[in-house]
Amino acid sequence: MTRTSTMRHSRTVRMLVVGAAAVLALGSAGCSSKSDDSSGGGGSALSIQPLVQIGPDGKEVPKTEATAAADPAGDGKATCAPQVIGMVGPLTGGNAALGINVLDGVKLALDKHNKANPNCQVSVKQFDTEGKPQNATAVVPTVVSDASIVGLVGPTFSGETKATGQIISEAGLPALTASATNATLSKNGWKTFFRGLNNDDDQGAAVGKYLVNTKNFKKVCVVADNTDYGTGLAKSVSEALGAANDTSCAIGVKEGDKDFSAAVSKLSAAKPDAIFYSGYYAESAPFVQQLRTAGVTTPFVSADGSNDPEFVRQAGTASKDALLSCPCGPAPDKFASDYKALNGQAPGVYSVEAYDLTTILLKGIDAGKVTRPDLLEYVRTYKGTGLSKPFEFGPTGELSAARIWIYQVK
Repeated sequence: MTRTSTMRHSRTVRMLVVGAAAVLALGSAGCSSKSDDSSGGGGSALSIQPLVQIGPDGKEVPKTEATAAADPAGDGKATCAPQVIGMVGPLTGGNAALGINVLDGVKLALDKHNKANPNCQVSVKQFDTEGKPQNATAVVPTVVSDASIVGLVGPTFSGETKATGQIISEAGLPALTASATNATLSKNGWKTFFRGLNNDDDQGAAVGKYLVNTKNFKKVCVVADNTDYGTGLAKSVSEALGAANDTSCAIGVKEGDKDFSAAVSKLSAAKPDAIFYSGYYAESAPFVQQLRTAGVTTPFVSADGSNDPEFVRQAGTASKDALLSCPCGPAPDKFASDYKALNGQAPGVYSVEAYDLTTILLKGIDAGKVTRPDLLEYVRTYKGTGLSKPFEFGPTGELSAARIWIYQVK
């Protein structure tokens, strides 16, 4: 998650569309990327920068080059009646930046497509859930009952996906998530679920082995929040750490917590080689701040839930040197510049994945697959290269190869 953070809060405040759908008809302007400027506290300029791509064993693997990425513009000859796709996720609330990253990636793909194809215009209806499962269960029935929506990018978070996946599946609506990484989501028998990145079992295993095999940490304390995402990822990381996982300093926190003094005291006394935080930036930012304020200099590691410029902005200088993993890759330069031109800020975590998944839906629409059943079959059998990775979905909607990126705040 690497996005420009200085504009994020003001933008979130402007987007007061809680629970309702707002239609964005797209057809003009720019493009995006995934490295940003983030101003830390005290005037320090820090940003999240790609460090290395790793495989399942935690060892470095060559970067995958997208030499023939699918272009949402296609050949410019598409003809269709006006079409609509949906986007479901947090557009307001404490973790809104993650949903906005996805929405802006969708917008860029649509913008490119609509400029190139005047006879086939596609728009997006956006639905705000604040990332909360209870909100998603109220919103998603509206999405699936809207017959104009032929495909969906989302839901964004694992908890809201878990709460609504069956509803979406029963409606036959193709749902391509750019960010919901809980490993169990693909084990529910849903027929319309597709994941555009590796899951938390893949990420957790690779990161845990990276910390042991590459960083040579002998003692790691795992801190997990109580979300579906946090608990699932923590379990995978803990298992992959093996003997390096010190269960005596394992800590559970709650989403929404801001006072971590008890956890900080326990970690300070434990003196681990590293601390892994499994959760989102709204909590990981104050957590690392309180660690550093207390004089705990232990390396801080987190994953895609924290991999956003908002983590850097909110944590300030305390975020320096933090290692942040993600099953998402850095944005190519051209994508980054186009994205910023359209959206007014650099791309963030999941922006490239959202763009790639929207491109898949657009390729299907351009091929005449404008009903839910036809578009679903198109996605199920799709095989192609995106900016972020090759895309080919297995029977449960999962990708085949596991590739995880490690980033560092510098």
